[in-house]
Amino acid sequence: MAAVDEHTAEDHAVDDHAKGRIISDAPLSRPVPVTLRFDADFSPATVRFGFPGDVEWSFPRTLLENGLRTPTRRGDIEVWPCGRVQTVVEFHRDDGVQVVQFDTAALLRFLRHTYAVSTSMTTH
Repeated sequence: MAAVDEHTAEDHAVDDHAKGRIISDAPLSRPVPVTLRFDADFSPATVRFGFPGDVEWSFPRTLLENGLRTPTRRGDIEVWPCGRVQTVVEFHRDDGVQVVQFDTAALLRFLRHTYAVSTSMTTH
């Protein structure tokens, strides 16, 4: 599940792309493209995950950071490590729960990009 990044050092935003896998009760999971977004000008403490169909979830960057190491929940979103190389993000809605598994490396890369953007803002 590779990630592609789209930003430069002068940007204050990050738009990375990752492949997730929607996990369901069925024996099969299905791939889903996810856009990982961060905009330091708009909200420097928030990351957004965009899914097909214009579905977007916003939550604190610290939730993602902490959830890579230990199960963490805030409001409708839970993040936890799943083995050594996977991370699960669970999105709770009134009509159910969507469970998406990511390669941890893609999420770490995204977080590194958000830190680089935040740092470039403070040094300029």
